Amino acid sequence: MICFSDNTIQSIFCCCCCCCSVQKRQVRTQFSLSKDEELSEKHPQHRRPWFSELPRTKQHHRSCVQPSTRKPLPPLPPSEDTEKKIYVKALYDFLPREPCNLALKRGEEYLILEKYNPHWWKARDHFRNEGLIPSNYVTENKLTNLEIYDWYHRNITRNQAERLLKQESKEGAFIVRDSRHLGLFTISMFVRARRSTHATIKHYQIKCNNSGQYYVAEKHLFQSIPELIHYHQHNAAGLMTRLRYPVGPMGSCLPATAGFSYEKWEIDPSELSFVKEIGSGQFGVVHLGEWRAHIQVAIKAINEGSMSQEDFIEEAKVMTKLTHSRLVQLYGVCIQHKPLYIVTEFMENGSLLSYLRERKGKLRKEMLLSMCQDVCEGMEYLEKNSFIHRDLAARNCLVNSACLVKISDFGMTRYVLDDEYISSSGAKFPVKWSPPEVFHFNKYSSKSDVWSFGVLMWEVFTEGKMPFENKSNLQVVEAISKGVRLYRPHLAPMSIYEVMYSCWHEVSVPNFLQSLADPSSDGRPDYYKHYPKTPSWQDKVSVSWW
Repeated sequence: MICFSDNTIQSIFCCCCCCCSVQKRQVRTQFSLSKDEELSEKHPQHRRPWFSELPRTKQHHRSCVQPSTRKPLPPLPPSEDTEKKIYVKALYDFLPREPCNLALKRGEEYLILEKYNPHWWKARDHFRNEGLIPSNYVTENKLTNLEIYDWYHRNITRNQAERLLKQESKEGAFIVRDSRHLGLFTISMFVRARRSTHATIKHYQIKCNNSGQYYVAEKHLFQSIPELIHYHQHNAAGLMTRLRYPVGPMGSCLPATAGFSYEKWEIDPSELSFVKEIGSGQFGVVHLGEWRAHIQVAIKAINEGSMSQEDFIEEAKVMTKLTHSRLVQLYGVCIQHKPLYIVTEFMENGSLLSYLRERKGKLRKEMLLSMCQDVCEGMEYLEKNSFIHRDLAARNCLVNSACLVKISDFGMTRYVLDDEYISSSGAKFPVKWSPPEVFHFNKYSSKSDVWSFGVLMWEVFTEGKMPFENKSNLQVVEAISKGVRLYRPHLAPMSIYEVMYSCWHEVSVPNFLQSLADPSSDGRPDYYKHYPKTPSWQDKVSVSWW
């Protein structure tokens, strides 16, 4: 390979016969400029401002070539190789469902080609196969991204962590989880006491100093959490033992995808098979079924006259786009025949209400608390997406095989035609779970969902009792309007009951009417205004319950 410097190239141009052509080209340029100047003197009104700023050509020198004074061309558009590439790592296996899908294998790396929407991305594997993948099955492959490590668990409580480590039952088995303090992390580790068979679970908070360095023991500082974990895998250095065995995710529960594939919300009924009846709800019979003979689903057959079907179909298009680990995923609907079918994620342990009643006396308080936490995380997501549930209750939450609670039937109450949801005034709402602004004004907001969440917590800590069980709907409306509230369950400590009670704070009628008249209020009553800090779902999620 021969390299030339700029001076070498210049000397070649000056010494070869091409110099003559360069001279001629420059002479032609001078002549062209001179003619343009003559024309501009004759017709000054046509003179171009930018042209007058060009420098006049100088006398030609044989020893060098006059550099160009023209504006440089714009840079070439970036090629695929020069654009910033996004590499992701698969968190779960994914089998293609459509010809346009790409298979994923846990732990392998993929290149993202295009983000079609928040839920489905186009990717390429190392064999250069391309296709669509669910975005919640992958995470960006960076060393500082905790999700690429087997030891990290995002959505796990202290109680769940202890249960998982006890199942592993190995000295030094560990996980890293989100702390109850937002933005911080905790190492949970299985250890045995010296000279004893007794085992305990130790929890070490990962702290961060003012310089942004992480540590468990103050003498050992690290720039990132992965570096900290790597060090303590080889050195105890303040821990009871070194971190020996990272424990992976609990069970093999795969996250649900937003629909079965990209832009697929209407499902062909011929692709569904019915396995068995698993219950009945306010809309009709519910079956365990399969989609294309390999994905388990729940199929709800909507009885004619039980729901306003036309309105719900439009809402379903929006609901299929909502996806969160604490929401029961709506895959789509079958609208080609009657009855209408709603196809959702299948939850093995059924409704939360039945789950509580069947296991009465067997669930620890920590487990009851983690159930409330699950619901809280799902409701926070709905609020961020401007979605109001309107019927939050234990009967409308489901439990999967890993004992995680997910919210179901969000947004469907508007289309229900059922006596249980009708007050004495004829309005449709779940009376015993509803706040006064729903009684009196039929006005819903995310804060009316907060009221319902307080009642759901009461259901959980009473292990499935009916709120106001000895009162009719009319009596409940009268009692709530007079300030009567549900009593404290005996399983709920006072700190838990205070959280419930804060959900049931009522604004006075004049203040409520004023909030409706205030354009800045968006019609939502702030019946928490008298509290020093307005409770929100984020507050509920981060509150130090344990």
